[in-house]
Amino acid sequence: MVIKRIFLIGFMGSGKSTLGKRLKSELGWDFLDLDDYFESRYQTTIKQYFAEQGEQAFRKAEQALLSEVTGLEQVIIATGGGTPCYFDNMAVMNRSGLTIYIKLPVKTLAERLMGAKQVRPLVAGKSGEELVTYIQEKLAEREAYYQQANVIADGDVLGVDGFVRIIKASGDLL
Repeated sequence: MVIKRIFLIGFMGSGKSTLGKRLKSELGWDFLDLDDYFESRYQTTIKQYFAEQGEQAFRKAEQALLSEVTGLEQVIIATGGGTPCYFDNMAVMNRSGLTIYIKLPVKTLAERLMGAKQVRPLVAGKSGEELVTYIQEKLAEREAYYQQANVIADGDVLGVDGFVRIIKASGDLL
C-alpha cells in the first residue's frame, strides 16, 4: 500500500496534534489539524460555532472539510475526537490513507483535559469526577469507530519513533 496521507484519530486530549507536529519533522510531510483548519475556514472558534450553530451543524461542516483534505498528499491530519464517529467519515479516512488510533486510558485522558490550556466545548465546566464519567461514556460510544483504524497504538507506550516504525511498516510513503 502506498501511503499518501495519515489520519490520527482518538479521544480529545490523546495527543493527535502533538504527535502530528512531531511526525511532520520526522517524515518531512505537511501537518494539518482539522480543528485549526475548521476555525481558519469559518473564521470562528469551534466553541463559538457550537454555541451558535449546534453540534449537528458542526459535524456536517467538519465532514465537508474532511472530504476536502482527503485530496491532499504527503500530509498528516489530526482529526477531532468525534470526527470518525459521524456519517461515513471513518470509511472515508480508511479508503484515503493510513488511520492510526492513539488509544489512552480514561485516567490519562482526564488528567490531560483537566490540565489543558484550551477549554474544549464538550468538557467545559465539568469537575474531575464528571469528566471521568463523561470520558467513559463517550469512549464507550466511540470505541467501535476508533477500532476500525488500520493501526491501534498505545499512546502511553509508543514514542514518536514507535509511530514512525509503525507507519513505515504499514506501507510505502509517497
